[in-house]
Amino acid sequence: MADETPESLIPYDEIVQEALRDVVGRVLSSVEKGGALPGGHHFYITFRTRMPGVEIPKHLAQRFPDEMTIVIQHRYWDLKVAPDHFTVGLSFGGVPATLRVPFAAVTDFVDPAVDFSLKFQANGAENDGHEEHDDAENDAPAVVPVEDGSNVVSVDFTRKK
Repeated sequence: MADETPESLIPYDEIVQEALRDVVGRVLSSVEKGGALPGGHHFYITFRTRMPGVEIPKHLAQRFPDEMTIVIQHRYWDLKVAPDHFTVGLSFGGVPATLRVPFAAVTDFVDPAVDFSLKFQANGAENDGHEEHDDAENDAPAVVPVEDGSNVVSVDFTRKK
């Protein structure tokens, strides 16, 4: 079977995932340092709620037992970025909450203002597509027209055998 690709002993998938998650951390760090989102930028961040290190209020964990999407746009506060996670204050139905999200739990990062998107596999797990979930309730995102042209980055981490 000369056509078969040998199994890699180097975890390329994990290395690439970690590097792409660093993009999310750098973007959020830039916003933290600047004190506000630049221009029309805003972020949809989807994460696995059951991942180790995720800290969200109990009522949100019950409502979103697997995956949750938040919007960082108009109403957020205390954005803090650490090497392995971020924390942010958001309001859900008028009730303020602080969320702690490890970058390893993030499955999607989207900036619709510039048509930029990253998709991840949480914790290196196989991802058969994204689960259906309710729309984010922490912000009322503005619809921003996107000019033609795409900056979407999609990485397929399935192994060829």
